Amino acid sequence: MSISHSPVFVSSDTARAVFDWKEAIQALQAAYSQSIPPQSTPARSVAAVGKTWLRTLSAVPVGGRYYGAKVMGAAMGSAKPGVEYAIVLFDRDTSRIAGLVDGALVTGFRTAATSAAALDRLAPPRPARLAVLGSGLEASMHVRAIASVRELTEVVVFSPTPEKRAAFAEAVTHDLGVQARGVASGQEAVDGADIVLCAARSRGELPILYSDWLKPEATIVSIGSTVPSQREIDASVVARSDIIVCDMLEEVLEETGDMLAAKEAGINFHDKSFSMVELMSGKLEDKLGRARTRMFKSVGGGLQDIVVAELILTRALERGLVTHLPIEFENKSI
Repeated sequence: MSISHSPVFVSSDTARAVFDWKEAIQALQAAYSQSIPPQSTPARSVAAVGKTWLRTLSAVPVGGRYYGAKVMGAAMGSAKPGVEYAIVLFDRDTSRIAGLVDGALVTGFRTAATSAAALDRLAPPRPARLAVLGSGLEASMHVRAIASVRELTEVVVFSPTPEKRAAFAEAVTHDLGVQARGVASGQEAVDGADIVLCAARSRGELPILYSDWLKPEATIVSIGSTVPSQREIDASVVARSDIIVCDMLEEVLEETGDMLAAKEAGINFHDKSFSMVELMSGKLEDKLGRARTRMFKSVGGGLQDIVVAELILTRALERGLVTHLPIEFENKSI
């Protein structure tokens, strides 16, 4: 009897059904606790012509069963432009394509889970008041991820549209049982917050967070400045931070608008910026003990996509929720 090597497909609906925040956070902490060779998780690549672009993030996690890449693309000149995400997972045991995972939700899941994984080691281990700047999907997922690693006493959200921030606060209270409210300014949201989440790019690419808004010993999570043209935090926040942990160290420091602006302002941040591996391995314990203001800055990486996609594929297979594809890729012996 021949063995079938047909791959399976995991939809976003299935990803949502099987995903678990605590499991994803723990898996990412474990992945970043190991020594990661640079070639294991290279920088993203972007191909573009005119208004059409294609981005690829790849990784071969240390110790994982699956390896692969997330591919996303958009033709902004089309009649109805949009972005689609596909994660291709290869199986180390068979050297074949094992599955295709819709990456739309996975991207949000892995970004928030990575932030929570870092925050769990950065923020003091006590109940916290959370300020949220932004009310979109990334902000929503982050609140749920952060609630998995810290008891939240209150969530205060600001976004420019009153209806959106009110709906966001109502959903937080309904889903998490945490007191939440919307406020009319970013400064009001941040006032007195133990943890500050920046999950929204500003109109006109101006900063949405300033250092004089922060209480002493605040911990900041910033995810909205991922390329040179994007801004989220003011250079004063970079200056104030005693320790900055980055998911992709070189990309964050050299290719994001926030850090380029801080460099232009003459702020020296390289000697206080560290990788996720250094954080998870315990190498920063002494520095964390002395740090008052701590920040996690993220641009996203292929390692996060593959680790979380592996979890989702594994759980979907266990629960019989995958779609078996009536295809088989040709496998060439090497």
